[in-house]
Amino acid sequence: MSHLELENLQVVEMDAGTVFSGQPSGRMIQGFAAPCAYTPDPDPDYQFHETMREIIVWFMQQADPLYVFGPTGSGKTSLIRQLAAKLNYPVLDVTGHARLEFTDLVGHLSLEEGRMTFQYGPLALALKFGGLFLLNELDLLDPATLSGLNGILDGDPLCIPENGGEVIKPHPMFRFVATANTNGGSDETGLYQGTLRQNLAFMDRFWLCEVDYPAKEAELRLLARTASLLPEAVRETMVEFAGEVRRLFRGFGDTQTPLGESIEVTFSTRTLLRWADLTLRFQPLAHQGVQPVSYALDRALGFRATRETRSMLHELAQRMFPSADAPTGAQNQDVS
Repeated sequence: MSHLELENLQVVEMDAGTVFSGQPSGRMIQGFAAPCAYTPDPDPDYQFHETMREIIVWFMQQADPLYVFGPTGSGKTSLIRQLAAKLNYPVLDVTGHARLEFTDLVGHLSLEEGRMTFQYGPLALALKFGGLFLLNELDLLDPATLSGLNGILDGDPLCIPENGGEVIKPHPMFRFVATANTNGGSDETGLYQGTLRQNLAFMDRFWLCEVDYPAKEAELRLLARTASLLPEAVRETMVEFAGEVRRLFRGFGDTQTPLGESIEVTFSTRTLLRWADLTLRFQPLAHQGVQPVSYALDRALGFRATRETRSMLHELAQRMFPSADAPTGAQNQDVS
């Protein structure tokens, strides 16, 4: 994408209430007049998490960088991207990994048509032209690598020696967001292998926001829109099932559950939607004595689990869906 498109973005004042709820509030928020290639596509079926209010307040002022943490599959990244889409904000994102270096964020020299030119990285682009830099899975990064961000987090200019000593002052619309499964203080649960305890001084620079799994009512509304052909009772039980699996993932399952410790897989809202969709797609199998709910469960989640966990998931499904084939009248049969 040409830098010209980012450079030509026009900042506008918007009514926050109108943008996010459709009701004028008189409270103004800055966004961009039109989307660009970096602006996330809005999802008409997206159900905003209740923590959106905190992030909207963060968007409304020049604030500290934002650190969003919560369990895997809780929708941290999608929440940020969908809020940005409402404001036509460009989002330049990077997913952290153990080998990520500071130059991957800032940019590097490359050979173009026989001459060396500097290619801006996502952080430099967001700083220079205004946009949201989104660093996903921050707690997978080496704290030493992240120390190079301290000046940026404090609002200091970025100096790029490789580009002739260019100095980039942060654009007024620059925003920095990091997401992670842990709060930066290491993983005490043992659920997130590879996460690292972050430097205390680095973490002290962030405004913190915790995002948990969506409320039951929100996921019910979403399933009602996307899987309306499933009976309401089945949709409700699917949401309850997802909730129980999430509790098991955290080690807080009910006393009737065969496993007494946490399991290694969990339900994201995306997985829940996939399960409902596959259940509808596999309805014809009920005429062959195959239970669509259990069959779809494996393909949405179960095949990613160990044999022990997969067996437990099917036992839980049999208990919670005693007549899981209600839509077609097929016999209750586990195919695991």
